[in-house]
Amino acid sequence: MSEQVKTGHPKGLYFLFFTEMWERFSYYGMRAIFILFMTDQAIGLSMNDADASQIYGSYTGLVYLTPLLGGYLCDKYLGNRRSIIIGGLLMAIGQFFMFFSAAAGANGGISLMWMGLTAIIIGNGFFKPNISTMVGQLYPANDRRIDSAFTIFYMGINLGAFFSPLVCGSMDFKWGFLAAGIGMLIGLVAFILGQKKYLISEDGKHIGLPVKKLDAKSIGMIIGSIAIIFFMLNFKQMFKSDIDIISYFIYGAMVAMPVLIFSDKSLSKIETQRITVIFILAFFVIFFWGAFEQAGASLTLFADRQTERSLFGWEMPASYFQSVNPLAVISLAPIMTMVWGFLYARKLEPSSPKKMAIGLGLVAMGYVVIAIAVKGLGLGEKVSMWWLIGLYVIHTIGELCLSPIGLSMVSKLAPLRLSSLMMGTWFLANAAANKFAGTLSALIPGGEDGTGGATSFLGFQITNLYEFFVLFIIMSGVAAAILFVLSSWLEKRMHNDHVEVIPELDR
Repeated sequence: MSEQVKTGHPKGLYFLFFTEMWERFSYYGMRAIFILFMTDQAIGLSMNDADASQIYGSYTGLVYLTPLLGGYLCDKYLGNRRSIIIGGLLMAIGQFFMFFSAAAGANGGISLMWMGLTAIIIGNGFFKPNISTMVGQLYPANDRRIDSAFTIFYMGINLGAFFSPLVCGSMDFKWGFLAAGIGMLIGLVAFILGQKKYLISEDGKHIGLPVKKLDAKSIGMIIGSIAIIFFMLNFKQMFKSDIDIISYFIYGAMVAMPVLIFSDKSLSKIETQRITVIFILAFFVIFFWGAFEQAGASLTLFADRQTERSLFGWEMPASYFQSVNPLAVISLAPIMTMVWGFLYARKLEPSSPKKMAIGLGLVAMGYVVIAIAVKGLGLGEKVSMWWLIGLYVIHTIGELCLSPIGLSMVSKLAPLRLSSLMMGTWFLANAAANKFAGTLSALIPGGEDGTGGATSFLGFQITNLYEFFVLFIIMSGVAAAILFVLSSWLEKRMHNDHVEVIPELDR
């Protein structure tokens, strides 16, 4: 094979790029308007902010759990292609259920919403872990082009995430959900039609084919998982209960996982220390994403109610602000790569734990900006949109310090025989973080001006938006300081493993 061929990329990469771009368009388009739909009193579901925030957290939390099921069934039975088709179809069906939910409104729309969320959650579990895996399968082992291939691929993710809030947020809720569903169908149909032509490795082998036929046990697992998730999402409504069983499920799993892994008596001292590093960093990641993921929850409510969005007589939809992050990722990722390269050449590049501490610190700094903006905010007053845009840009820089490290670090530090289980642990931490984000979003003071319905968190009273944002400053800032202090201790227990990263690998 000539050097010229080796420097290019197979057509399959751009085929997967296209498919993933539309799937992310669907997911982020729905996410951009979801909490607005739930809380809208006129054409939405008329929920209060706290209930809507908890549902948002449960939904995004479960989205990070189901890839464990989807990955298992893919490896054992389905193969990547069939998993992607099943996942894409379920997610499209879920978006159409959301369309019917929005069409029904508060009268019957909630039950349709549960069906939609269940289908999207399960579908994501089949889709998300498998399409990324296929990118690597296009290349020979240890091919030097793989890093650049993933960089190209994840630009597709951010393109989809950038355009979707602009499209879906420009419409009424039902049409926004319909647009998200159509976007998913475009990606799915393209994948079905092009898979045989493009999903071929450079040595001529078809990739992602089924491993073997599904048996009754596996079909039962799929049906059972759908039933369990639908039950958990519906539990409060069905039993008129205040118990959030999804929180118990996710946080309970976070506690059980270290007990399960450390009970393995075959672990060596070095393996135990490296696994300890993964668990400690996973714990701090919960605080990062718990604050960062307010973007789809409380910060969207803030954009809708307390942000001046007028431009030349036109009022920008609140969902548009969710396009700032992916645009900033596309713009800033190359700059951050150059910064780390510059520091590495001079032996000044921070270790992985220190980068994560910097990321947490930048999240706190973003909330300092918005807290300054809302301090003393009067009844009916709004802040300039540039304060919120500034927060999102600062948060994106923090994301680029922290997010790309996660999966690479787990793959480097986890013992080979426990690699899948440890990767599952990392996804579990992300699930816990998203659920935590919903819990924190529920603390936002109620009312159109953000001054009604005082809340509290661990004894900290929240009576206005300033106090609400100060909570995130304290939480993220303290976590950053503790992690920075612990970083040298953690570095020793990593045993000098250098973790190479790919921009935006965790999205």
